Amino acid sequence: MRQQLSANSLAIQLSEICRHAAREILRIYNQSEAQGGIAVSHKADSSPVTLADLAAHHAIVGALHALTPNIPIVSEEDEASHAHRSPHGEFWLIDPLDGTKEFIARNGEFTANIALVRDGYPILGAVYAPVLDELFIGVVAEGAFRIRAGVRESITVASRATGQPLRVVASKSHLNAETLAFIERLGAHTLVQAGSSLKFCRVAEGSADVYPRLGPTCEWDTAAAQAVVEAAGGFVQSLDGKRLHYGKSVNLNPNFVVGAVAWKSPQST
Repeated sequence: MRQQLSANSLAIQLSEICRHAAREILRIYNQSEAQGGIAVSHKADSSPVTLADLAAHHAIVGALHALTPNIPIVSEEDEASHAHRSPHGEFWLIDPLDGTKEFIARNGEFTANIALVRDGYPILGAVYAPVLDELFIGVVAEGAFRIRAGVRESITVASRATGQPLRVVASKSHLNAETLAFIERLGAHTLVQAGSSLKFCRVAEGSADVYPRLGPTCEWDTAAAQAVVEAAGGFVQSLDGKRLHYGKSVNLNPNFVVGAVAWKSPQST
């Protein structure tokens, strides 16, 4: 039965679903350039939403429903679906267009995110950046890989050389004073900025060592990328050292740190 496909088999399917969503996103992205701008509306929480968010939502939901009709789908763009979030059992958790601000800014650093959550933790995740043509897939406890310009490569987090500055990745659109102060306490570091879930993926592929996020995020913002990082050998944990989990009573995540190696937050000392 389709819903009993293995995580590895599902990973192959997710590659195609992400690319299908990306075609919808790029269609609107390219149309907006010709029309002189991107039409933006706002949700009740004042966060921006575009036609691309909604087109990607419909593309992904339709494909997942056909693939696994018995697994509930939770999407950022369908408030009624949020009732399917649960710490028990399975559900798909998607952010059809992560980094809407990056999309509006036309910097290319936005992604489509799909995760399969089982008993509160992501076991499979796909993150695709359409403009960059970078696809990241992670199957937790099995491994992670990146497909860039048609070339597939296994990825793992970096082993930090002793005495070298930490390579810290931070948000382009959400770098607040609290996060900056946190980064300064890390000591010698270089700062690499990236948008959307690509911050997680830079850690997963070994081009960054740590990504601290001290600010609001929702479960759909992080689940897919968490699976990629954990599959690549890294961790995603709250500041009290707990693995980030899903299906909570509220959809907001705590502040968290993404890291390449076991690392103790300076705020916990």
